[in-house]
Amino acid sequence: MKFVGAHVSASGGVQNAPLNAMAIGAKAFALFTKNQRQWNAKPLSMLDIDEFKINLKTSGILPKYVLPHDSYLINLGHPKEENLEQSREAFMDEIKRCEQLGLEMLNFHPGSHLEKFSKKEKEDIDYITRVENGCLDVIADSMNMAIEKTRDSGVKLVIENTAGQGSNLGYKFEHLAYIIERIKDKSRVGVCLDTCHTFTAGYDLRTKETYTKTMRDFDEIVGFKYLSGMHLNDSKPPLGAKVDRHHSLGMGELGWETFRLIMNDNRMDDIPLILETIDETIWEKEIKDLYSLVGT
Repeated sequence: MKFVGAHVSASGGVQNAPLNAMAIGAKAFALFTKNQRQWNAKPLSMLDIDEFKINLKTSGILPKYVLPHDSYLINLGHPKEENLEQSREAFMDEIKRCEQLGLEMLNFHPGSHLEKFSKKEKEDIDYITRVENGCLDVIADSMNMAIEKTRDSGVKLVIENTAGQGSNLGYKFEHLAYIIERIKDKSRVGVCLDTCHTFTAGYDLRTKETYTKTMRDFDEIVGFKYLSGMHLNDSKPPLGAKVDRHHSLGMGELGWETFRLIMNDNRMDDIPLILETIDETIWEKEIKDLYSLVGT
């Protein structure tokens, strides 16, 4: 069974997110548990926490179908020690908030090395690989530290694949596998595949043949056992553009066939499937349209 929803607003407090999800007919949802563009936020109050749990129960959505996203400011692979420590502390706070709300996962972008390659360096594959692997090692260390410090929480750290824009890592399936291989407690790690990111990173999803190949590659390199959620977004940029620009379903380069294949793939059962498409006024329709694809 599929559990489709959207990344809904938590404006006015996290307790409003489940009600916003319910209003659009969602069976899953994502949210930010704090302002995603600020480092500091006041702690969640007991009233916020209690109201969130009450509203979540009212919505009928189970905690395992909620996929909170961390702050966009966090970079677990930052090359500067001071900035890395700031990111790690903020990440710990995000995990704590999930734990307080009774949620089981935290979705995050892995990180960026922030290096700007010269033309000569771009042609040196070995050099680029060393830079990327060094950053991936730092990301894995950051995750291991967070897991060690939250041994009693059980919150799964869900790595989102990226489009490969700028110096962002995680756009190759090999990047995800490299990180996971270095995580000591693999029960605390998962992966979220974003359809737009996957496509613009160079993995085609538009036909049965290309979808099958991409998902086979994902399974062989990363493993479907780690798939913990998906972001369902069409793409404004073309295949392999390495640009992160979402579009409404069926209006971009991917088209409806991609989403028909996903909605009929039983490997995507029982995980949150989250819309981050650009027009929230049609999320309710997009959710209905996705469910209408089942069995077609």
